[in-house]
Amino acid sequence: MRRIFSCLFLLLLTNCSSFAQPLASFVNNQNEFMVWNRGMINKIDFLIPTQKKNGRIAIPYLDNSRTFKIYYAGGVRQVNVGFTNAFYATDNLVAYLNQKSLYVFDKGVTKNLTGICDQYFIADSLILFLDGLKSDYKVYYNGTVQSIETYIPDSTLASVNVADNIIAYNNFSNQFRIFFRGGKIAQEDYPVKSFDAGRNTVAYVDADSKFKIFHNGQTFLIDNFAPSSYHVGDNVVAFVTNDGYFKLFYGDSVRSLGYFNPTYQVGDNIVAFRDPTGYLRVFYKGEITDMENYYPNDLTIQYNSLAYINTNNTLRLFTEGETYDVTNAELTSWTLNYDVITYQIGQGIFKVFYKGTDY
Repeated sequence: MRRIFSCLFLLLLTNCSSFAQPLASFVNNQNEFMVWNRGMINKIDFLIPTQKKNGRIAIPYLDNSRTFKIYYAGGVRQVNVGFTNAFYATDNLVAYLNQKSLYVFDKGVTKNLTGICDQYFIADSLILFLDGLKSDYKVYYNGTVQSIETYIPDSTLASVNVADNIIAYNNFSNQFRIFFRGGKIAQEDYPVKSFDAGRNTVAYVDADSKFKIFHNGQTFLIDNFAPSSYHVGDNVVAFVTNDGYFKLFYGDSVRSLGYFNPTYQVGDNIVAFRDPTGYLRVFYKGEITDMENYYPNDLTIQYNSLAYINTNNTLRLFTEGETYDVTNAELTSWTLNYDVITYQIGQGIFKVFYKGTDY
């Protein structure tokens, strides 16, 4: 029994690990639509899609005849023919509009959220939308829908930031609110001057110009003065203080990297910045890695990864704390989706790179 349990547990871990891998897609030189999934490349359509979006676990697309389809769990599902006029994909969700009717595709199940929708925002785990039938703003989260703000005619929530699993906004009553883990939090009784959001995290400058960070249900007063700049990622905030120090908020604490005003980018779990010597350095989950002795002009950041072509014409990838030189061949094109790189060499060679392995 112990041996059987061990085998079942190992199989469960393997399946969970495989399911956690992100998807990638490309069109080959025969104009066939290909998908990389769990180490395998398969053809899912004979013709180039007219439009596609790459989510982490699903790939929605309009095929050559504008039939709306979703690749999910190893197969293609036809949703409708000729009705879908907009669609988006994130980590876990696909949202799409048929005329003005808003739908969500969540874990293989399709639900209609409202028959009339003129405004909506989709994130990894939730959708904020204006229900034109009920005249209020609602949130789809964890399979259920709840109202969070009553709509005021001829107005919209213009000041709103939806990211991953969190919503931050100034409401119609000029109050700052946060939706997090299924509930609305009365964060401030006055509108804030600026704010940005990422997974579990909202950074903002309040009405008194104080810099605060909401993280995992707690609010931290970071500085009595507004920063000169700040950007939020997943569980991380990078900012330059009013007196010129570059700092990072991570793990409920603030780390100072020195007195300088860097060029920096924040995306998901990555902070890339140019240090005082001009070097490219990368912060990832508490650790800093030296990457180059210069700062590249074009950096692509997604999820746990950063990619660029260096001065040696090498496609270099930083992913989950490791650095890989993917290829130094002359590339026709390349893209980074989540932590997966798809690239083309010449006219006929298409490859996928993930965690040190070429496919």
